[in-house]
Amino acid sequence: MDINTSIEQIERVGPIYLKRLKKLGINTISDLIFHFPSHYEDFSNIIPILQVKLNETSCLQGEILEIKNTRTWKKKMFLTQAIVQDKSGAIKIIWFNQPYLTKILKSGDKVCLAGKIVLGKSGLYLSNPIYEKLPPSSDIKYFRTDFIHTGRIVPVYPETEGLSSRWLRMILKPILERLRYKIPETLPEKIRKENELLGISEAIWQVHFPNSKKLAEKAKERFAFEELFLIELSVLKERLKLKKEKAIPISFNLELTQKFVNSLPFKLTNAQKKCAWQILKDLEKSRPMSRLLEGDVGSGKTVVAVITALNVVKANGQVVFMAPTEILAKQHFNEVRKLLSPFKIKIALLTSKEDKITSLKLKGEILEISQNKLLEKTRKGEIDILIGTHSLIQDKVKFFKLALVIIDEQHRFGVGQRAKLVARGTDAERKIPHLLSMTATPIPRTLALTIYGDLDISILDEMPKGRKKIETKIVSPEKRKETYEFIRKEVKNGKGVFVICPRIEPAKNNNGGEDVLGWAEVKAVKEEYEKLKKEVFPDLKIGMLYGKMKAKEKEKIMEQFKKGKLDILVSTSVVEVGIDVPRATIMMIEGAERFGLAQLYQLKGRVGRSLFQSYCFLFTDLKSRKIQRRLRALIDSEDSFKLAQKDLGIRGPGTLEGIKQWGVPDLAMENLKNISLVEKVRETAKELLMESPELLKYPLLLEKLKTFQRKIHFE
Repeated sequence: MDINTSIEQIERVGPIYLKRLKKLGINTISDLIFHFPSHYEDFSNIIPILQVKLNETSCLQGEILEIKNTRTWKKKMFLTQAIVQDKSGAIKIIWFNQPYLTKILKSGDKVCLAGKIVLGKSGLYLSNPIYEKLPPSSDIKYFRTDFIHTGRIVPVYPETEGLSSRWLRMILKPILERLRYKIPETLPEKIRKENELLGISEAIWQVHFPNSKKLAEKAKERFAFEELFLIELSVLKERLKLKKEKAIPISFNLELTQKFVNSLPFKLTNAQKKCAWQILKDLEKSRPMSRLLEGDVGSGKTVVAVITALNVVKANGQVVFMAPTEILAKQHFNEVRKLLSPFKIKIALLTSKEDKITSLKLKGEILEISQNKLLEKTRKGEIDILIGTHSLIQDKVKFFKLALVIIDEQHRFGVGQRAKLVARGTDAERKIPHLLSMTATPIPRTLALTIYGDLDISILDEMPKGRKKIETKIVSPEKRKETYEFIRKEVKNGKGVFVICPRIEPAKNNNGGEDVLGWAEVKAVKEEYEKLKKEVFPDLKIGMLYGKMKAKEKEKIMEQFKKGKLDILVSTSVVEVGIDVPRATIMMIEGAERFGLAQLYQLKGRVGRSLFQSYCFLFTDLKSRKIQRRLRALIDSEDSFKLAQKDLGIRGPGTLEGIKQWGVPDLAMENLKNISLVEKVRETAKELLMESPELLKYPLLLEKLKTFQRKIHFE
């Protein structure tokens, strides 16, 4: 047996448990060993029975004097009742609905028990305790090294149905006793010593069966450092890889850029000018740009992207513009077409289905051509800017001279993916395209240094002039009716209303797995839609939008909403980020307490896209001080980056958009809040890569990094 042994070969793991383990992503002994506890129960303080106190969790040892099953008449519940005695006294034990215990525990057995002391009709008793049998010949002791479930600091694991922490502890302990010193050390000794980290063997033991709380923390520190270290190595190696690649240098065309800026019906903000300059200077280099353009909803990211695309096209390069959904792709197509109408540029929209007609903006008109014809034109270099969803990276899409990839709300798009795009082209030099990624999600510094560590960042921290500040209000249950009336008046004046349903736990699909855009969210939208349509606004036109709808349906509903054929649009928070509807002046958020501050700020930014006064109503039925204080922070702050940092501190990085979906491990996730640790780890990773860029000096670390990268979506 070694750490790569399949879990099928572990004793006591039959077909049923095998299925349950695999559901948790546990396929090998290594996966099992690195399935860390989520928290611990401290049962290390074993006390005499005489010292127990009401409502306290206590750990006791003693001998079972009697044990039997009874059944209550009213609730038809099984009670397993026992009397346990030590030298100081005796106490009653009650387990609920566990009649099988009388087959495991017998009179005369010596046991260790941990549970809560409760007051019953006949006095104090220990309720539903965790139990552990002691060897028959052993004396009752107040400390033992061989405890698993009681009498120590006990690990509690992330579980799934039918797979308890008790079972995991029972399986893990003998495996760790056998393999503890055979787990290969992946961190270089110098790094461990400099950072005072436990060695792998000791850390693995202490994270699962700690001798003390302090050692449990030391073990978690080691693995948090290691996980962050692997993330940093991944992104920094990506940077190094990028430096070796060649790109098509794009000269900054000052005259062309000025002509474009002068053609705009508005003035660029200073932030837009600064970001455009940073990007255009990057494009002049012969190595590929990797830049993230970050700015609030409505800060003008698309205009900056179009300035970039225009320079590339006029230097005879092609541009790909990717959006997360077809609705947004179509919106970008219309916006880019409008912005570049004074220039002779061929812009096309590629849809995901072959039978669809594709729009092509050519010589000032929109023509409709078949997808096959469009793909042929793209391959020959006759299309300057191709806009679409991820269908753009299908094998059948080939380019003549792809020089720039622009991506909206998708940042993990690495060198490998860009190389794959270019490899299908006709450019013999196989140069890697420049990358401009855009996001409306404000990113705290710790995330920027880790998850986005391979990207340079440009920040649009200024909104276009003339826009009125969005009025944000917390709406309590007693203010609902009044707010609904205000919304009705706005609608009667021709304004549109977004209603966002609270994010809820994903539904389970038929195979027992999670359905991220599941039917639970569909149900939430439909229920809110029915309530508003029948009870609140029966006189208004209401539509609904959710992730599982077909693209054609979504497009139709969005068009109706934009044109005023629908007054109110009910939606989940996860669909159509970035949708631009200037007539919408009200953002109504149900269950606002369930959203993070950064996400609320982003939702709020979907209104206020015109010169009309806009409003954001935060509906909540909860009045706790913490929730009210958190929601008030949204009202008081106009700085999304400070809000994101605050959100990171309050709720943790797992709540920020997209982060959890990348598979970042929990310990690394928790420690993304710790800026000093993140900076320290980044410097350590930089130093190691300077010493050994390909990590050839550290083969075990390199192997671990490859395994880690397969689990996390860095490519």
